[in-house]
Order: sequence, then C-alpha cells, then structure tokens
Amino acid sequence: MPAAPALAPAAPLFVVLNRGSGRGSADETRQAIEAACRAAGRPLTLRVVGQGRRVPDLAREAVESALAQGGIAVAAGGDGTINAVAHAALRAGCAFGVLPQGTFNYFSRVHGIPAPIEESLQSLLTGTPQPVQAGEVNDRAFLVNASLGLYARMLEEREDFKARFGRRRWVAFGAALATLLKGFRTWTLNVSAGGGTQVLRTPTLFVGNNALQFEQVGVEEGQAVEDGGALAAIALEPLGRLAMIGLVLRAALGRLGSASKVRSFTFREIEVQAATGASSGRRRVRVATDGEVQWMDMPLRFRVSPRPLWLVKRLDAKAERA
Repeated sequence: MPAAPALAPAAPLFVVLNRGSGRGSADETRQAIEAACRAAGRPLTLRVVGQGRRVPDLAREAVESALAQGGIAVAAGGDGTINAVAHAALRAGCAFGVLPQGTFNYFSRVHGIPAPIEESLQSLLTGTPQPVQAGEVNDRAFLVNASLGLYARMLEEREDFKARFGRRRWVAFGAALATLLKGFRTWTLNVSAGGGTQVLRTPTLFVGNNALQFEQVGVEEGQAVEDGGALAAIALEPLGRLAMIGLVLRAALGRLGSASKVRSFTFREIEVQAATGASSGRRRVRVATDGEVQWMDMPLRFRVSPRPLWLVKRLDAKAERA
C-alpha cells in the first residue's frame, strides 16, 4: 500500500461546497466552516458550486491545491459532490474529507462521520488520513454504489421528485414506485470473472461498496464489503410490475436478501457485456455512480480500486447503523 499523504502543519482545507445539497441553509453551512477553521487556525479556501462552476472542475482544482500545499480536499454536499471530489482525490492520492449534506449519507455514516456540520467539522479538523476502499466502474470511482438498468433510471427520475417535493426519504421511495409503474425492460448480460462467464437476465444490476446500505435492505453479502477487498452485486430476476413493487417494499423492510427472485454475489473484479440478442448492439449505456447518471461504453468493468482513498477521520470513529 502506498504511504499516506503527508499533511502540512495546520493543513489547509480546500472545500467544494454545493449550495444545492441537503435541507439546511448553505449560508449557515459556509459560516460554520469559516468559523471552525478560524478557531482552529486552519487556512481555508472555499469553492462554491454555481454560476457556471461545475463540480468536477472545482474538485480537480481543490485536489491540485491540496497536493501542492499539503492540505485536504473536502466535499461539502450530497453524494454527487462527494463522489466528484473523491474521484479526483483517489486518482491523485490526495487526502480527502467529507462534510455530509445529503439525504442518506451512507458513505459518511459507515465511516463514523456525523451529519451535524459542527460535529463533522471537528472530525475533519482532528482526524488523520486513513485508507478506505473505493469501487470503480470503467475507472470511474464510486463510494456507495454503481448500477445500470432500472435502478439507474430510478435515481435519474428521483431528482425530478426531489426538485418538486424536497430531499426526504419518503420522496425517494415515492419516486421509485412512480418509476416502476411506468414499466421497465429486461437486460441480458454476460458477467465474466476469473475465467468463467454467467448469463444474467435482469432489469437491473446493482454493485455496492457500502456495507450499511446492504445491511439496511437485508442482503448478507454486505459483510464481505465491510471486511474489505470485495464488492457485492445484486441482480433481480425478470419480474412484473407488482412483483417488483413487492421487492421494493421488502427492501424497505430490510428483507430483500430472503426473496427468491434476488441473486447476490461478491467479487473483486467483473466484466459486464450485453449478450447476443435482446441487449446486443448497445455500445453505450446509462450508469449511475453514487446517484450521478452518465453514459459509459460497454463492456463495463467493475472492480475494487487498486488504490486506497485517504479519508481524513478520527481513529475512534464508529459506523452509524441507525
């Protein structure tokens, strides 16, 4: 494993702040960050998303500055913001920090980073870089999950619901049901690993890197993710709309893993290609990484990243299960 990034004394923070994330006031978040850094004597550079400034560009700038000055590139926002900064930090070997502002905050919770801004700031300002596992799909990092098919479409359409009704858990659940009622297609996929290939017919392939998310839906393979060195996948067998709605309800109750129409497995690296027939000819597909949907070329290569993500957190941090 490579050495941890060296932080300068009073390591400066380079924060990418997404004003559109979370339910609180962005101005209050900014003021809290500025006040905490002032009190700790830590230099701060804030890069605010908006007015034509895209998150990936700001993330790259934050990482470049952090590397040059022995500082920390920090994401203050939801999953999309965290993913963008983490992707840049992972590739560069830069120290990475999180001030979670999202709806579910799976990544920060599994690493014991509290949601209240004052508490997450204290964790960041008193923490040290520690290696944590990231996943990759076609070299794009993901911290929580990556998916194609129905789940990716659910995430894409969920953003419209959030814009109309707010960023709450019941809104996400209602958006999922609305997507299911529209209908969905079945994919035929060749999944290759270790010299062998299996054919999956499924409306969605979900690959996770977050033990807490698997635990909450009741899939045991999440334990392999928590132990480290593996990702876990879920594929649903072909189903009708009512049966699929039933599976969504089972997931909400934490009983998805016991359903007969659910296949799950763990791996370190797989390659996914559209099989001859129903899905053949599709060279580019929509893939969601930590909730952000983008086009990717087939085949899709999912793997545990060979590089650690150097997350700044306290040594005594405990995962939040609630």
